[in-house]
Amino acid sequence: MSGQESAGAPAGRVAVVVVRDGQLPLGADESAAEADGNVLVAGTGAREGALRLVAGRRIRAFETTTAPAALAAALAPLLAPAHTVVLPASPDGRDLAPRLAAALGRPLLAGAQEILAHGADVLRLGGSALVELTVDGPFVATLEPGVRGALPVAEPPEVSDLVLPAPSPSAASAGPDAVHTGALDASAGTADLAGARRLLGAGGGLRGPEAVALLGELGAALDMAVGGTRVVTDAGWLEYARQIGTTGVTVDPDLYVAFGISGAPHHTGGLGAPRHVVSVNTDPYCPMTAMADLGIVADAPAVLAALLRQLREKSGDGEELPAGNGEVRDAA
Repeated sequence: MSGQESAGAPAGRVAVVVVRDGQLPLGADESAAEADGNVLVAGTGAREGALRLVAGRRIRAFETTTAPAALAAALAPLLAPAHTVVLPASPDGRDLAPRLAAALGRPLLAGAQEILAHGADVLRLGGSALVELTVDGPFVATLEPGVRGALPVAEPPEVSDLVLPAPSPSAASAGPDAVHTGALDASAGTADLAGARRLLGAGGGLRGPEAVALLGELGAALDMAVGGTRVVTDAGWLEYARQIGTTGVTVDPDLYVAFGISGAPHHTGGLGAPRHVVSVNTDPYCPMTAMADLGIVADAPAVLAALLRQLREKSGDGEELPAGNGEVRDAA
């Protein structure tokens, strides 16, 4: 269904998704599912982005600027009747949410793991404690991507184009606006893990920061994001933002290649349901190898060195690998 609306007021929960050139941000469908498919897509290429949602049921597309203050001023009158406004905790969502909360005169619950009827569950104390925050009245919340998941809706969504009047001068309470100067594509090593479709995982079996650095090189060559276990981040071989697991980032990739990872529950609990898993480990009976589609029983640093050697030979880069990576052994 398609058409054009002037300003129908949403009720209950509504998700607000900001798009740029029709590209959905991380967590867009999860926010849509948390709002029972009631979504307002705003930004450039709004209708294109709306049609890409798989968890939307009733979608309004609003072609507009992505500047957060102007967008908050335009959306506030429309969203005022909604009890709960949910935004993905994407860069644009995090920019818009506090301005929208200020324009609506309601609290902001940032970084939610789950949206509740009268509040949200959020992580606190460095991710070690799950706290339920309750609110007496309407609120705005940002939902962390990769936590809740979203199932596609069975029926085609109702998509309508939204036309809003220009914001009144009094709406300037949202504050001075940000100026967009450009956007840079993230490299495989720095891309957000929650949205990565192909992932390399670093475990304690890599035995040191040198091998983890080589895994980063492999990720850059194969256009794969790189994350690690808590053992790796606690040792300082990767930053904590790259930690995969129940106390780190929750992921759901199409392909996960685990180097030297045994598969402890606090790590595999954050893996979601990867479509394909490859495990490189000397222990053929470890949990990670047991859950893998392909298990390579070998020394993880040696396999990593061999892969990079092959890639360098194909690219004509004959740079010598650091010593101490050993030879592949116990291969099966």
